[in-house]
Amino acid sequence: MKLLFLCSQNKRRSLTAEKIFNGYKGCEARSAGTESNSRVKVTAGLIGWADIIFCMEKKHVRRIREKYAEEINNKQILCLNIPDEYEYMDEELQELLVSCVEEYV
Repeated sequence: MKLLFLCSQNKRRSLTAEKIFNGYKGCEARSAGTESNSRVKVTAGLIGWADIIFCMEKKHVRRIREKYAEEINNKQILCLNIPDEYEYMDEELQELLVSCVEEYV
């Protein structure tokens, strides 16, 4: 299963999720950001690659729906509702991500 994690800048939340879930139960994980100054910017190719897309906030869902309407057709998109208040690999963030994502993988 291929998992794509999206947040704003791909520096903390989605990057942490990629680190946790890449190799988890045989999954492949990648991450990207929705803003122009992201560490890795989301692309149509990344969206096409993914089986499930996990967005950290509703604004990330809205951004990919606006920009990648065709590419997300028939894709499972889930909003985790995780605010931008954690550092990279924050222990609480890791626990939150596992509790939110585990049921889907």
